[in-house]
Amino acid sequence: MKPLYERAPVSFNTDWIDDYIPNSNYYLSSALRDQLHAAGKRTTNKDPAGTYAHHILNRLLIDLSFNSSRLEGNTYSLLDTERLILSGKSVEGKLDEETMMILNHKEAIRYLVEHSSRLKVNLQTLCTIHYLLSDGLVESKYAGKMRDHSVRISGSTYLPLEGHHVLERQMESILDKASAIKDPFEQSLFLLVHVSYLQGFTDVNKRTARLCANIPLIIENLVPLSFNDIERSDYMSATIAIYELHDVRPMVDLFVFSYLRTCAAYDATVKVLGYDEVRVRYRQQRRAIIREIICRKLKMSEATAYVTAESKKTIPAIHQGEFVEDVLEDLEQMDQSRIAGLGITPEELDEWLHL
Repeated sequence: MKPLYERAPVSFNTDWIDDYIPNSNYYLSSALRDQLHAAGKRTTNKDPAGTYAHHILNRLLIDLSFNSSRLEGNTYSLLDTERLILSGKSVEGKLDEETMMILNHKEAIRYLVEHSSRLKVNLQTLCTIHYLLSDGLVESKYAGKMRDHSVRISGSTYLPLEGHHVLERQMESILDKASAIKDPFEQSLFLLVHVSYLQGFTDVNKRTARLCANIPLIIENLVPLSFNDIERSDYMSATIAIYELHDVRPMVDLFVFSYLRTCAAYDATVKVLGYDEVRVRYRQQRRAIIREIICRKLKMSEATAYVTAESKKTIPAIHQGEFVEDVLEDLEQMDQSRIAGLGITPEELDEWLHL
């Protein structure tokens, strides 16, 4: 790549996006899409959206938070990132911005996984992800909002589009095209490329693009993309090729390389963790029953009969016995650390525990 001073300024090119026709044009060849599907598929069943991501959630929180932050120059190590995410212990001497960047990633990734059954590729989702990633790192009026001022890209001659309403319309056009793409990997790469290219927010654009690129993979229960083993310099070069040359080939190479590495890493994780299919597949039904037992103030002696009866309504016979055991085990271990996502208050739990 030529030195910066030898490269001519390049403005935003609307035609480049307009010329892309979903399911007719592809950034990923048919052979690459087939390779990625073969590597990323983890179930033959039509499980609820997000089932696989829920299963490897802690590993995803750590890896994606670490790698996405690392690509922004964050100096937290993988071990320190794991300690921060799992126990909340930050590293003494680290900048507050670095700690906040990782914790914001944690919140945004958790949002994607916990809302996977309702996720849509639209402006609301994009702005929510940006808000969670940028909260405390940009002025509050710009968190989750399209910018109303010009920006310049460090190390690039690219001149992004300007104007709040113009940016919002262009972002909606990008997201409409993305949502029409049928192949989840092509959709993922399209989001990664064009959310970054538009630079619609005052900052945190590339981080937002990296997390949004995971939406179709999480929904389809494919291995998520954690951006493992990508050198920061290579990622920046690939991004500049998009900005200045509209050339996606370097990013395609990184996307495919990193995805295959991520798949291998998560296979090892699953072997260590084991896979409790019944717990993961029927987690929503399990939580709904637990919520009803606590809200109705059913004693454990009454709960067993209730769980058994309810399981017969929604759980296949082959899994009912194990499902009942899972619910009763959760009830035995219930405390305030386990009420997240149940829709009950600590006071309601306390009343049930003291029946």
